[in-house]
Amino acid sequence: MNDDPQQRPADHPLGGHGPGQADHPATVPGSHPYGPAQYGYGPQPYPQQPYAAPPAAPRKPLRLGLIAGATALALVSGGVGGVVGVLAADSDPAPVTNALEAPRPEVNNAANAPAGSTQAVAQRVLPSVVMIKVAGTRASGEGSGVVLSSDGLILTNNHVAAGAGSGAKMEVVFSDGSTAPATMIGADPVSDLAVIKADKTGLTPIELGTSDGLAVGQPVMAIGSPLGLAGTVTTGIVSALNRPVSTSGEGTPSQVNPVIDAIQTDAAINPGNSGGALVDGQGKLIGINTAIASLGGEMSGAQSGSIGLGFAIPVDQARRVADELIKTGKATYAQIGIKLRPLDTAARVLEATPDGPAAKAGIPAGAIITRLDDRPIDSGDALIAAVRSRQPGDTVKITYTDEQGGNAKTVDVTLTAAAAESGR
Repeated sequence: MNDDPQQRPADHPLGGHGPGQADHPATVPGSHPYGPAQYGYGPQPYPQQPYAAPPAAPRKPLRLGLIAGATALALVSGGVGGVVGVLAADSDPAPVTNALEAPRPEVNNAANAPAGSTQAVAQRVLPSVVMIKVAGTRASGEGSGVVLSSDGLILTNNHVAAGAGSGAKMEVVFSDGSTAPATMIGADPVSDLAVIKADKTGLTPIELGTSDGLAVGQPVMAIGSPLGLAGTVTTGIVSALNRPVSTSGEGTPSQVNPVIDAIQTDAAINPGNSGGALVDGQGKLIGINTAIASLGGEMSGAQSGSIGLGFAIPVDQARRVADELIKTGKATYAQIGIKLRPLDTAARVLEATPDGPAAKAGIPAGAIITRLDDRPIDSGDALIAAVRSRQPGDTVKITYTDEQGGNAKTVDVTLTAAAAESGR
């Protein structure tokens, strides 16, 4: 948000005068202390012989007139002032009111929040969103999380919980300001999700919604702790669905960075929002805020802020992964059994894993996959995101072509399970 600079006239320190200027008293015309009347020649008591009398000064009467005129002007001005003073004195003074003297209204803004309003939804969800502080030998920082159970289970991002390295200490800050230590239950670098356990009971679990059936343009709200500012609420809409987003997860060097099948939103998401809640208009969780797009040209190590492009893991995927992490400490994800280049602008099969799902369905090396069910596939990341959004054991229809883009075929492929290394 850049504002164009506006030119303004220079401020003058002397109340409207420019530098070097000063107030000057008004110049009032007046007479010399020795007025012309003192030098006039009045009538004589005796007649005089005719002779050449000294010529009278022709300008003396004019000076008298000027003095009289100046006197008259002063009297008129004084008369106007006098009239105004009399009118003001005779009028009743206007009543004076002061907002500071008004009584404080008895209003309960929380109780008066209309059902379904942003205010009401925020009041409902805020107790279920926490800030997570992580400190380790490798790094330290803050993130967000959502409460899953009253006895302290919290869902967050793997890059929040595992971002400080093994042995890091975690502390959870709740909406009422209280804190509690937390331990890792399970983490999945592939989905970039983790579950931790806070040493606290009596918590308010968030209500889980569904990401199935979301519509572009639907209003949403993001709640989390951007830049350590706990309980921050921002609003926006669902900008897009099924957006393949590659994130910088905390996996081992051999693992490909997580690719999420993201909900895109323009609700402001900033560093520290990771792991927080994306909720619908009823306050139900529809996604876990995870990543933002940023503009290039930043200094090394600097973090970017929101440019209106935020991404969240759909709650249906988060729910399945969280359940597996709580029960087993690790999560599985669906796979199709091929090798490809994630950043390619087409999902080109480099190799089909022997006896894998794709090979069993007859998809050969060199084929270009163009659709998964009714979803267009236009890159390697798009295929990875689409497959990982499904569950192991799901059967999907894969459409592919030959290397030249011809001879399109559609086959059924049953996805198998793969396990990621756990951060437990």
